[in-house]
Amino acid sequence: MKRRDFFKQTTLATIAAGAGISSVEAKENKEISNISTAREKDNWYQVGEGKKGIPSRSKKVSYDVVVVGAGIAGICAAVASARSGAKTVLINDRPVLGGNASSEIRVTVNGVMHLKNKHKIERETGIVEELLIENWHYNPQESYPVWDHVVYDFVTREENLDVMLNTQALDANTKNDKITDILCWQASTETYFTVEGKIFCDCSGDGLMAAQAGAEYRTGREGKDEFNESFAPDKADGWQMGASVMMITKDMGRPVKYYPPKFMIPYEAEKMNKRKIKHLKEGFWWVELGSEYDIIADYEENRHKLLGYMHGVWDYVKNSGEFPESANIVLDWVGSVPGRRESRRFMGDHILCQPEMENNKQFEDAVAYGGWSFDEHCPGGIENPSEPPSYFHARFEEVYQVPFRSLYSKNINNLMFAGRNVSVTHVALSSTRIQATCGLMGQAIGTAAKMCIDKKWSPRQLAQKDIQSLQEQLLRDDVYIPNRPANDKNDLAKKADSITASSTTSGNCKLLVDGIGRDKVEEIHHWESDGTNASLQLEWNESVSISKVELKADTNVNRNMMMHKNPAKNAKQVTAVPPELLKSFVLEARVKGQWKELATVEDNLTRLIKLSFDKVSTTAIRLKLKETWGAKNIRLYEIRSYS
Repeated sequence: MKRRDFFKQTTLATIAAGAGISSVEAKENKEISNISTAREKDNWYQVGEGKKGIPSRSKKVSYDVVVVGAGIAGICAAVASARSGAKTVLINDRPVLGGNASSEIRVTVNGVMHLKNKHKIERETGIVEELLIENWHYNPQESYPVWDHVVYDFVTREENLDVMLNTQALDANTKNDKITDILCWQASTETYFTVEGKIFCDCSGDGLMAAQAGAEYRTGREGKDEFNESFAPDKADGWQMGASVMMITKDMGRPVKYYPPKFMIPYEAEKMNKRKIKHLKEGFWWVELGSEYDIIADYEENRHKLLGYMHGVWDYVKNSGEFPESANIVLDWVGSVPGRRESRRFMGDHILCQPEMENNKQFEDAVAYGGWSFDEHCPGGIENPSEPPSYFHARFEEVYQVPFRSLYSKNINNLMFAGRNVSVTHVALSSTRIQATCGLMGQAIGTAAKMCIDKKWSPRQLAQKDIQSLQEQLLRDDVYIPNRPANDKNDLAKKADSITASSTTSGNCKLLVDGIGRDKVEEIHHWESDGTNASLQLEWNESVSISKVELKADTNVNRNMMMHKNPAKNAKQVTAVPPELLKSFVLEARVKGQWKELATVEDNLTRLIKLSFDKVSTTAIRLKLKETWGAKNIRLYEIRSYS
């Protein structure tokens, strides 16, 4: 396919044709008042008051941390920020949370899978896991509309966090290379919001807010030579991976005729290289359209065509005679909002690339990890049937690290990113775009935001001066950072003179303070009891003051646990709260020779369990572990205690 003619007419053509970079200069104190927020023309007669009025629908609000975009990345960023104590707002342009994972699009929250080692799966823990476990508890019926409400409850109950739905971030003011405020339009209330903040996080995918702030970004595919990427094209071009629409069917129990809409585009089966109709329950991710230059500008045109192509596929299923088993099957849901894979990629101090991921480069500022295959979708999507729909270029031997320097802007000093718009190459994005990986990035920047505010640092200064503190906090909050054990000097459990257990069938209770919160391939880092009703005890020779105890329990991170729009694909995973998870226990402290109960936990739903209580002076704490959600033994991976 040829590039669009207007590509050559834009001022970005020279840059994009070379390195693929498009840079918007930061605008100091730019006027965003050219968008009229006044309502002088509003001809409103208030019957109740008997007078004319002007609606007051322009507001200014202030926050510590402003997160734009509420996909999995934005949710994890906002929740992490709020939990750290920052006054946070989460702004989303849709009426539901979840982005590509919401009921509007229904993409599975995939993570690290298909590794070429014994584990195969290294599931993401932290906030993204909390969401998935809660969903199985509250939504065993696997309903996507109910999932929307599980996510909504998870976010809105968080202290320090406000949520603004149906709200688009339109513009940004900058001063001295920092964002001071952004202009938002809430369509449902016809209100313009000026949102002030100290740290801004763009997790929206397309990144309009960051682009309007002048953050440097690039689009398109880098050539092989720029980053020595074997999977890249020989020469750089403008292609971006496309967006897809999905569908779900149901069996009516009787024959039902299908009549396609007028906008249907016929499916030409003989031309569709590897785009095969393998089942009739749900699909089809390969109903996809990319763009050669500006996928954002092409969105509405592509959306219309995608709906046409999807109905064309279903028309072939129902009316070609090739699928007689489809007689009773009907469309139950067809997505109207395409799920996008790629658009802007904002430039940080580091651009993560294929060789670094393949060779498992170890970064001093690692804060997240990934491991989905290099899964690059072909240029043009369904309109380019000469190529297969996706190139699974390679799988990974083990998970790779994501550096913090890829998660903040190189030229806007208080701006960070998480999700598919981070500082990676096109080829790298084919792996890092997976939603659970994006969630880890989100938790990293949300945690970093409060640290930056407290220290009055930019994200770059945090990376340069004290990345260890960020890593330690993430590890404490149950984010796994490969090859980076925790070493929190304030953790009193590490200083215990003895750790004993009532029984052991696997591992060793002393491993609970080794700083590694999961088993590695051929390396055990857990303690497991013999049966339930077990106990674990920590002793200090000298009295210590304790007000917090934290545990990492077992959820079997080497097994999938995501919901799928086709439940049949869940056959190899547990579709409930993980049976291995610790369900109930009691925490006690020995005070003046007597055991004192500090906390009782029932129906626990989280792998990371944080307990806070009035400070006690003690020489021992004891866990009386009662039961799991189904497993016969109780397994723990970590115990911490703090003054």
